[in-house]
Amino acid sequence: MTFDLAIAVAILGAAGVVPADRVAEPFFLGELGLDGRLRPVRGVLPSVLGAAEHGDVTVVVPAANCAEAALVPDVKVVPFADLRQLVEWLRRGEDPPEPYIEEIQEPPPPTIQPAVDLSDVVGQPVARRALEICAAGGHNLWMVGPPGTGKTLLAERLPTLLPDLEIDHALEVTAIHSVAGILPPNSPMLSRPPFVNPHHTATAAAIIGGGSTVVRPGAVSLAHRGVLFMDEAPEFPRNILDCLRQPLEAGRVTVSRSAGSVTFPARFMLVLAANPCPCAQPQDQGESCQCSPTTRRRYLGRLSGPLLDRIDMKVTVARTSRRELMADRQFVEPSKIVAERVLAARERAAKRLDGTPWRTNAEIPSTSLHADYRPSNAAMKCMTHALDSGTLSARGLDRVLRVAWTLADLAGKPAPEHAETSTALALWLGVNT
Repeated sequence: MTFDLAIAVAILGAAGVVPADRVAEPFFLGELGLDGRLRPVRGVLPSVLGAAEHGDVTVVVPAANCAEAALVPDVKVVPFADLRQLVEWLRRGEDPPEPYIEEIQEPPPPTIQPAVDLSDVVGQPVARRALEICAAGGHNLWMVGPPGTGKTLLAERLPTLLPDLEIDHALEVTAIHSVAGILPPNSPMLSRPPFVNPHHTATAAAIIGGGSTVVRPGAVSLAHRGVLFMDEAPEFPRNILDCLRQPLEAGRVTVSRSAGSVTFPARFMLVLAANPCPCAQPQDQGESCQCSPTTRRRYLGRLSGPLLDRIDMKVTVARTSRRELMADRQFVEPSKIVAERVLAARERAAKRLDGTPWRTNAEIPSTSLHADYRPSNAAMKCMTHALDSGTLSARGLDRVLRVAWTLADLAGKPAPEHAETSTALALWLGVNT
């Protein structure tokens, strides 16, 4: 459908209805209706980005796609509402008159969403601290605890701690959402990190990407440069959970179909939340939970070891008493204050990583992590002991080192010390500190 307009214009040029030299230079994108109207299409932004690689170009698009196409710099965007207007413009050989441009409808006013803030979550200081570390370094998080302890509230507030997307990242995210056809009409440029929360009944195609005829990006790509939150993670099919391992390592996902393969970017922060058992009843209040230890172990065992090995931090979110809730209220901070510390930590990391293709600690590959960013032997001592005892894997070591660097950035230190490495190890092992 994207090429309807280009095919129609080529036929008109071959038939002599419009000058052939006028249709040779511009790029034509759009779906053509039977009534001659130009209908908006998906993926206009990546198509215009591809056209811009050829230099200064002119792109003809449906009026409804004008704002999205205009996001690409150094490209002349010519919008039209129907084929008749386009034919007249091609015949005259001049810029479209003002009435054609005025026919572009103004976008509706943005929908006001209720504001969420980290200060809404009281009684979970360790989990709030874990969110700050995740936001500062781009790390993955697993939270386990009974219902009502704030796991979902915490995950939903993680995006409020993240800085705005840089322009190149914003174009990447916007292009993915454009291909998926879910770009907000009132905000063509996505400047905030996305938050994607798929239901546990979602299919593999919905999570990873796919389609019968046209391949569409899945949740892992829609969460690119943002957060992918999987609530009730053990309820997801195990094959879908294991499919996350490849994009978590590579930062991209390849979807193969009979017609070919498509690679989508998929560098996201994964946040998993789980109840400790299938019944999700409290185990310490009247012994309401009747699940056996084997049942609980089998339930959480749906999250495979290789997947959990790729999770940087594991936090237990426990129920809190009224006294603990009241005492914690004086320590909660709004998202704005925490986001300032996150931004400062990211700036320290960006300065250290200047000249490399990485911008956060979570992106540093293993080879560079041990060659260029290895802490001192004193700081590594706790991790070497964990390696010798078998409680820490080689992949886990990389995860701990990345978190340690983020802790050092938050503390304003030039390199991780024993306090940072031991804290990072405890977070990886799931020992709340």
